[in-house]
Amino acid sequence: MKQNIAKIRNGLAGIYPKEEIDAMVRIIFEQLMGYSQVDMVLRAESEVPPFIAERITAVVERLRKREPIQYVLDDAYFYGMHLHVTRATLIPRPETEQLIDLIVEQNTGSDLRVLDVGTGSGCIAIALARHLRFAQVEALDVSGEALAVARRNAAEMKAKVTFTEADILTAVPQNEAWDIIVSNPPYIAISEREAIDDNVLRYEPHSALFVPDDDPLRFYRAIARYARVALRPGGRLYFEINPRFADATTELLRSMEFEAVELHLDYTGRRRFTSCRKAGHEP
Repeated sequence: MKQNIAKIRNGLAGIYPKEEIDAMVRIIFEQLMGYSQVDMVLRAESEVPPFIAERITAVVERLRKREPIQYVLDDAYFYGMHLHVTRATLIPRPETEQLIDLIVEQNTGSDLRVLDVGTGSGCIAIALARHLRFAQVEALDVSGEALAVARRNAAEMKAKVTFTEADILTAVPQNEAWDIIVSNPPYIAISEREAIDDNVLRYEPHSALFVPDDDPLRFYRAIARYARVALRPGGRLYFEINPRFADATTELLRSMEFEAVELHLDYTGRRRFTSCRKAGHEP
């Protein structure tokens, strides 16, 4: 196994920082052989089967092109789950786990009806289906390819989620249908592209990342308009947001007469989430 580890390190040296290479070594052996870090120490002198050695070579070649390891291995770890991801879906980010925490902490009732808008891999919808009490969860996405991935993830996680192909920009809301609506929509302005890592630009779906500079709140406005009708009185709306547009997002929500509009920080201290409530009694 030592030779294979050396092959990974040598193949990725100069492309990634040492700490990132160390993490990749651990992930590769966990995914391809089911080894923990302890297993890697205990079995350091063991032989790697030839077909695994071939897979390691193929993985390293793709990583050398800066393809995200989650796409290479078809696996992203999120909220205690291993989820499938493809280039039709964004890779779930660690900060989005904090959005799940916020929703679970603020909604302790049972049988809540939850809508996830722009579900992608299904990470938010599936996590909420697993951690809210007897929730009825539905998820929308405009991409049929993304929904295929999300359905597979929900099935493997044994999470009961209904998936629907729909464009929130044109969707007609059901009146007072939901207790919670949540979305992590596209929010990076085109002018911010230069600050985005090259591996994100080359491999992740741009339609799930970018919005026009002249209308950066396009999706927030559409979802909030939808939520004004579709939320039950007292129902809650949650967003992951671009910190650059935090003030504009909260102003938008207040202008649309949502109550208890709040900003929440991510683990780096950036203004990353908003929560608010439709007027009326809480569900």
